[in-house]
Amino acid sequence: MTATGGTSTTGSVAANAFSFWYGEKQALHEVTLELPPRAVTAFIGPSGCGKSTFLRSINRMNDMIPGTRHTGTITLDDSPIHDARMDVVQLRQRVGMVFQRWNPFPRSIYENVAYGPRINGVSERQELDQIVESALRRAALWEEVKDRLRQSALGLSGGQQQRLCIARALANQPEVLLLDEPCSALDPIATQRIEELLYELKAELTIVMVTHNLQQAARVSDRTAFFYLGRLIEVGLTQEMFTSPREERTEAYITGRFG
Repeated sequence: MTATGGTSTTGSVAANAFSFWYGEKQALHEVTLELPPRAVTAFIGPSGCGKSTFLRSINRMNDMIPGTRHTGTITLDDSPIHDARMDVVQLRQRVGMVFQRWNPFPRSIYENVAYGPRINGVSERQELDQIVESALRRAALWEEVKDRLRQSALGLSGGQQQRLCIARALANQPEVLLLDEPCSALDPIATQRIEELLYELKAELTIVMVTHNLQQAARVSDRTAFFYLGRLIEVGLTQEMFTSPREERTEAYITGRFG
């Protein structure tokens, strides 16, 4: 995949001394972090510690909130995402997002997945059909919905709706997929389907997920970053983070002494 202008893309994300404010309240303090491509990175930490704020900063979702500001940089494939020349619509195409509560449009399954490609100028029916089928297959949903593509997406189960939202993001051919607690409202079976899906998708994408479920972070992520009070305390290989963390605060959180 190549970005506009032929620049090679890998889906590498890096933050350097990134701080963020909601009005007078500082939510992030000088976060410096690299998110490697073709891997799953999990953000863990107590509620209100800055995990979701940082996740939403990667595709500038926080720009929509009045009174926010930042210092420092976040780059996507070495390009600063807050640069005046950065097309925010294109950024969000390259960096897809799936929210905690599934949010399919009140349209058909087909129209949900085709929405992004249509916005991006795809109008040929055959091409749209191919994109929709490919995205649904990649989201492990095609076999379940292929005979009811014209039916409302709201008729799907919660787990299916969440996978539909993943398919909707994948239809834009993103390099990075952000997930904000994607399984918190799902039952164990649906959660397992999502986790298996992430394991398959990481061969193609950079995946970053916020989760309060430490067992989930241990199961699905390659790297784990621990946030506390708006600061990145520690980041490393997941197995090492969960067995021999360097920081005492990380160990206290992982072992359940707080959080």
